[in-house]
Amino acid sequence: MTDEIKHECGIAFIRLLKPLEYYQLKYGTWRYGLNKLYLLMEKQHNRGQDGAGVATIKLDAQPGHEYLNRLRSINPSAINDIFQEIKKNFNDIEDKSPGLLKDIAWAKENLPFCAEVLMGHLRYGTYGKNNIENAHPVVRHNNWRSRTLIMAGNFNLTNVDEIFGHLVDLGQHPRGKIDTVTMLENVGHFLDAENQKQFNIFKKQGLTNREISGAIEKNIDLAEVLQESSKKWDGGYAIMGMIGHGDAFIMRDPWAIRPAFYYRDDEIVVAASERPVIQTVMNVAAEEVQELAAGSALIIKKDGEVSTEYIRGPYERRSCSFERIYFSRGSDKDIYRERKKLGELLIPRIVTAVNNELENTVFSFIPNTAETAFYGMVHGMEKHMQTEAKKRFLECGREITEEQIDKIISLKPRIEKVAIKDIKLRTFISQDEGRGDLVGHVYDITYKTIRKDIDNLVIIDDSIVRGTTLKYSIIRILDRLGPKRIVVVSSSPQIRYPDCYGIDMAKLGDFVAFRAAIDLLKETGRENIINDVYKKSKAQENLPKEEITNYVKEIYAPFTQVEICEKIAEMLKTPDIKAELKIVFQTVEGLHEACPNHTGDWYFTGNYPTPGGNKVVNRSFINFIEGRNSRAY
Repeated sequence: MTDEIKHECGIAFIRLLKPLEYYQLKYGTWRYGLNKLYLLMEKQHNRGQDGAGVATIKLDAQPGHEYLNRLRSINPSAINDIFQEIKKNFNDIEDKSPGLLKDIAWAKENLPFCAEVLMGHLRYGTYGKNNIENAHPVVRHNNWRSRTLIMAGNFNLTNVDEIFGHLVDLGQHPRGKIDTVTMLENVGHFLDAENQKQFNIFKKQGLTNREISGAIEKNIDLAEVLQESSKKWDGGYAIMGMIGHGDAFIMRDPWAIRPAFYYRDDEIVVAASERPVIQTVMNVAAEEVQELAAGSALIIKKDGEVSTEYIRGPYERRSCSFERIYFSRGSDKDIYRERKKLGELLIPRIVTAVNNELENTVFSFIPNTAETAFYGMVHGMEKHMQTEAKKRFLECGREITEEQIDKIISLKPRIEKVAIKDIKLRTFISQDEGRGDLVGHVYDITYKTIRKDIDNLVIIDDSIVRGTTLKYSIIRILDRLGPKRIVVVSSSPQIRYPDCYGIDMAKLGDFVAFRAAIDLLKETGRENIINDVYKKSKAQENLPKEEITNYVKEIYAPFTQVEICEKIAEMLKTPDIKAELKIVFQTVEGLHEACPNHTGDWYFTGNYPTPGGNKVVNRSFINFIEGRNSRAY
């Protein structure tokens, strides 16, 4: 993706099912869990570069000893910072008392993060400032371990105001309105209620308060806590939590919007946002890693009992298609295949865009994340050109000459690496407010790869969101190569609607497809449609989210995809660009063909899986018309 957007966070969870001594004997270190957590986080660093955090729970810690440890960082090297800080404690002991680290009983009692329950989080902030208070995991402290709650997740709620109001009605005074705090306090309230319920039961049985605390920890019903907590949640989420005494959970939204996977054996339970991460870290086959079912929670009790409980729904599965197009690691076997298919399905539109001049066309990709779709595009083009070669053989008949044979069998896609991203330069530019001309030099080009004024240049990208980097950087540098025509291809469909389930795309005015549709309405004398959509959106502004309709679809209705593509190309071509410019997008039908099990296509269709989505797009359109440059949720 050439446009810089922030997207889903990453989660990592470890529960050691054996005593720490077991791992010391088998793997040579009781830090086995910490080592695995580090790998899970490092393998998902792509999912969060605004910060990271780690929290652990020690099982059976004695009163007066800390059982909960947490470290968070918002530095650029957050993961490394955290684990270096943890390691420092171990190194200090090793320097002072060699061999003491192998005394597991001493280590567990005295060293932070010597624990059996561990969670890690990688943050891409989509709400609130990027400060340490907004970093996960977040903690709700209590002197009763069974009321202490630690949570982290990959989520966005569309109805934070509604849930916040509910907490206030309960008599609470939440510390903030962001969804992280709201979810923490929401779960915490029902965790308190479950504790009180259990307390009343055991008090009637005549147990002492000290005995009751132990009984509550054994009998607390986490599934019920989550069922009660999540009744009003509207959004996408994959959240994990630990209770102070050692119970833990990983929960997924009932539409399966946000991803969550887990692996378990008799030694360990592992959960993460992506399947190949677990495969690599645990060295297991894909078939051994389970996808957490929509609307369910993986619950791990303190005694090591593991179960999967349905919490809400499940409703119609609407897993995020952007996970498949771009966000998740391409090393997943299914995602790799799907991304190749997305590239392959673009061939008919590419052939049209270059006027079938395939012998004079060079194929490449920008950025590197589009490489898999590029392979699919090349594979599809090879098949297309093989078909063309057969036709030419048949047309020549028996009189075919050796020269004609050589020419026909030489038909194959021309592939070049035409642009290379300068990462260091990009980092410098992103920190400079006066970016200006510097943006045009983010990429270096490979000269003499294009025959000037003869060749077409086809460049594939994962998606085109704002078009800013294309307009002010990529198209300009590609034009220096002198192509006759530049065709920019997106392996995803046109992004037309805001996201509210995890990606930082909440403003309609940011989308080049939306701006193109607005311009077309004005140019064709149909501004009344804009006004009508505004009036209808404004009229339902204060309705319950369940009663709101997405009228923004009417902005796009008068135009074909091709018309909007042509307008986008016109908008992205600056006067100094000499080459003809064309833009080609994947179709929604092509997306569904390539990714049949991930139908969360609201970015492209406006068909939101939850009522809150319609509320967000309604607010986003009103903000656009009224000139407010603010988030829609």
